[in-house]
Amino acid sequence: MRRTLLSLAYALGLPIILILIWWLATLGTTSIFVPKPVPLITEFFETWIGDRFVSDVLPSLGRFAAGTALAIVLGVLIGLLVGLSSGLRAFTEPVFEFFRATPPPVLIPILGLLAGVGDEMKIAVIVIGAIWPVLLNTVEGVRAADSVQTETSRSYGIHGLSRVRYQILPSAAPQILAGVRQSLPVGIILMVISEMFFSSSGLGFSIIQFQRSFAVPQMWAGILLLGLIGFAVSLLFKLVERRVLRWYHGLKDLQNAS
Repeated sequence: MRRTLLSLAYALGLPIILILIWWLATLGTTSIFVPKPVPLITEFFETWIGDRFVSDVLPSLGRFAAGTALAIVLGVLIGLLVGLSSGLRAFTEPVFEFFRATPPPVLIPILGLLAGVGDEMKIAVIVIGAIWPVLLNTVEGVRAADSVQTETSRSYGIHGLSRVRYQILPSAAPQILAGVRQSLPVGIILMVISEMFFSSSGLGFSIIQFQRSFAVPQMWAGILLLGLIGFAVSLLFKLVERRVLRWYHGLKDLQNAS
């Protein structure tokens, strides 16, 4: 119980301090461009808890989930193929570096012309930007597979998909999940940016509309919602990571205890 309360205090300590500083700094402020904590929270519930949640938030979350899930699957599959073949790695590296250095937002007008202005374009933007952390970390994780384990697998006749499933994937899993962690905030950012172009719904569309109409409290409420979504996604990822890598964290705990 004491350990749980201590962890909770560490998790909530800094946010509480920052909110307190924010509240003190805005005392007596009359500027409409500087939000105050209590009115902002009130505006948050009035703006986003209701019809707008269904019409804007849920579609955005659906695009984010589809785009990041597709980026993770493609990143792992392509990363496995490239990581297992030194020739393929040398062949694809220049192209990977080129597309990784290309900012996905600049492709939005092109994708809008090629794929239309529907959800397909927005999901494609998320995939193009979020795939690289997963792909590159998968390649490096596969390359870093223990040579002793590899020789042992070959000695026991473990080849093909069985070797990938029982040796390569578990060995590369910590690095793959590190790439997934990096891709999640990228997916949220690109979700918002893609909805600011050629869109009539979504979080990004609503926030930019609030900004253009000088609805500053609603705009800040949308930014607060994005932060909460990012926090919730991070928390969910930590739970999944802890379950998937329970053997890895258990090994680290044993090493630290010794």
